[in-house]
This record gives sequence, C-alpha cells and structure tokens, in this order.
Amino acid sequence: MLRGAASVDENVLMLKIYLHLVEVARKIVGGRSSGCSGKGRSHQGPTKYGFSLVKGKANHPMEDYHVAKFLQVRGHELGLFAIYDGHLGDSVPAYLQKHLFANILKEEDFWTDPNRSILKAYERTDQAILSHNPDLGRGGSTAVTAILVDGQKLWVANVGDSRAVLSVKGQAIQMTTDHEPNTERGSIEDRGGFVSNMPVIEECPPISGWDTVMYLVLGEGDVARVNGQLAVSRAFGDKNLKSHLRSDPDIRNADIGADTDLLILASDGLWKVMSNQEAVDIARKIKDPLKAAKQLATEALNRDSKDDISCIVVRFRG
Repeated sequence: MLRGAASVDENVLMLKIYLHLVEVARKIVGGRSSGCSGKGRSHQGPTKYGFSLVKGKANHPMEDYHVAKFLQVRGHELGLFAIYDGHLGDSVPAYLQKHLFANILKEEDFWTDPNRSILKAYERTDQAILSHNPDLGRGGSTAVTAILVDGQKLWVANVGDSRAVLSVKGQAIQMTTDHEPNTERGSIEDRGGFVSNMPVIEECPPISGWDTVMYLVLGEGDVARVNGQLAVSRAFGDKNLKSHLRSDPDIRNADIGADTDLLILASDGLWKVMSNQEAVDIARKIKDPLKAAKQLATEALNRDSKDDISCIVVRFRG
C-alpha cells in the first residue's frame, strides 16, 4: 500500500528502486548467508545428525539460526540442537544461538532438575535480550531446543511455532506446542492485548530527497496476530509487544529407546506445508540425516513454502 502525490506507476517504480537499494546495502554490510548445511555424529553411540537451512522467497535476508553439535560436559555427552526463527531482523536469533544453551547449562540444578533449569534459562535469556534493547533492535525470535543426554534422555522446549517431532516405530509424536494467538487469546487479552486478522502494514524508512511515504504489506489478513502484528503468542524479544506476550517455554521429555527412530526440529517454513507424519515418512526413508534434512527442505519449497526453511534431523539408529 503506497501513499503520496506521485502516480501509481511512479510509486511502483520507486518501491522497486527502494527494495533494490536495500538489497545492495545488505550485500555490502554482509550478514546471514542464504543457506547452509552440515552434519555430525556422537562420539559415544550411533546417533547422527544433519541440518539444512534454506532462505525463503520473502524479500528479506535469512533470519533463521541453528545449533547442532555434541559436546562433553561433566563426564556426559550432550547433543544440543535448536532452531531459532527470527522476525524483524536476525539480531535476536543470533543472540539465542550464542547464549541460550550456555545459559541452560549454567544453571546449577541442570543435572538434577532439567525442567526447572530450562524454564529459568529461557526467562533469564529473554530478560537479557530486552535489557540489550535497542542494541538488538525491536525484533524477536521463536525457539525450539532439544538436549540429548548420553543418547538416552531427551529434553525438548519451545516458544513460538518452531516445532520438534519425534518418530517412534515410524509414528510421529509432536514434542512441542505451537503457540498461536488464537489458542492463547485469553492470556493475550488478560495482558491488555488483542488478537486480530488484519493485514500487517509497515511504513518504509524514508529516503533522503523523496517526499513520498511508502508502505509494505508484510502479512496476510487471514492469519491471527497479536495486536495485528505478530503471528505467535510467545517469543523472545519483541519489546514493543512484550507486555502482551509470554516467553515461558513448554517443556517435554522422552526416553530414547530401541524403537525411537529419529527427531526432526524445524521452523514453520516446513510445518506450514507439511504434516508431522509426512515429515517423518520422508526422513525415515533416507538413512543419511543430512540428505534427509535437505530433502525435507526441498519438498517444502516444492510445496511453495514462502518462509525460511530450517531443518535438523537427528537419527538415533543406523
């Protein structure tokens, strides 16, 4: 939606020029690459992982970040896996990538009460992000994290709509809760906010010498949003909306037994176009978890997913 004295054609031309200048500036300053992939494995057992991150079709830089690694801590092997899906910039997911797992493991009672430690670390990390504002900007991020302890115990937590799905005997089990405005409307309204399905319209930053005010439509009108802006009801950051949002995670755990096939962590760029069971069926057919993650991303693109697509596949057996 554009406003100004210029004609519609001139407005369209100026918008194209504006977007081109923004893209050129991004390339000059650098930033997140359009995508990446990789793999690794446990040093103590058969568990392997692969990940694939692909930039979506939206006209902004890649805003997804991930963690996928094994490390030794106090004589235990921990597998750390996470997807952070940012919005309004990548500063918050980049911060989470660096700090969230470190904050969880800093909790003194992590080894005796992981649930409590994860909860406290999520909340303290969000407070740290808000205290860094405006250094981290006005954006935010979802998060889904998984901690695998000695290949036997799995702890999964999330805020937002990034999701973790476990496969047991080929059956998909969702380990996370999608935090959507419609399902948590009561909490939002109790905090003084509201849920609406209005399109999201944002004014473009001014360009020197131009007297035309330009707007971009950033969201569809058929998606429920907090205060007409954010399509998730829980997130890190988002200082301008924080009084109406929650950042406490839902947490679940599972024992990894002989029947547990694999774990998939992914951003909503995958889940918007694919069911949990479809994702599990695709991943189970491919023994190499890196190839499985790439195939899931490719399939999401083929199904016309517009968002960034980030996927980690953890295979527990060969």
